[in-house]
Amino acid sequence: MALAMKKIIALIMVILGVQFNGLQAQSIKDDRSVILIDPGHGGTDSGAVSEQGLKEKDVVLDIARQILVWNKTLLENKYDIYLTRNRDTLISLGDRTKLAQHLKPDIFISLHCNHSNNYNAIGIEVYTYNMTDGYNELSKRYAKAMVDQLNRKLGFKKRRTKQANFQVLRETSNFCPAILLEHGYLSNTNESDYLESKEKRKVLALAILMAI
Repeated sequence: MALAMKKIIALIMVILGVQFNGLQAQSIKDDRSVILIDPGHGGTDSGAVSEQGLKEKDVVLDIARQILVWNKTLLENKYDIYLTRNRDTLISLGDRTKLAQHLKPDIFISLHCNHSNNYNAIGIEVYTYNMTDGYNELSKRYAKAMVDQLNRKLGFKKRRTKQANFQVLRETSNFCPAILLEHGYLSNTNESDYLESKEKRKVLALAILMAI
């Protein structure tokens, strides 16, 4: 029955591949957990932009791709990891959450970068849905693990986990644990310099995978 379900999911992925432009995945195995990574923004939606022109959409896409690389090279494809987009294209929020609803992954992680009019604002933030139904408690555990890992291993300022009514969290809350991760502030010079480094983004990707 499990194998049949995997085949059904695989068929769904083929169908959704037309709708979810840029979908990328590592092959499904019955004994592997499924992770869905959602690089925010894309295409005409750049997201936050630093003073130096670093775009949120590019940062989070590179981190997502590096998570795939680490899973393959370091963990020997321990997880089946899907991306909602693997290139610079805009996917609607509704389509991102529909994919999560179909896959029902063990964890859904939406990747973003922060921005503030206060240029001194620093640190990572992790959000869960602001209701108590569905997978809320498990989402909170993932959020805490993510904050602790990025603080302990990378030295990011430790900010408390937060709750919000973001669409990608709201529409996945009854299907899987879900968190939204803000990788520091592009409006802060030090953190935007950090995120501009491809090598530092590789380290970030590894820390995220280890937190999972």
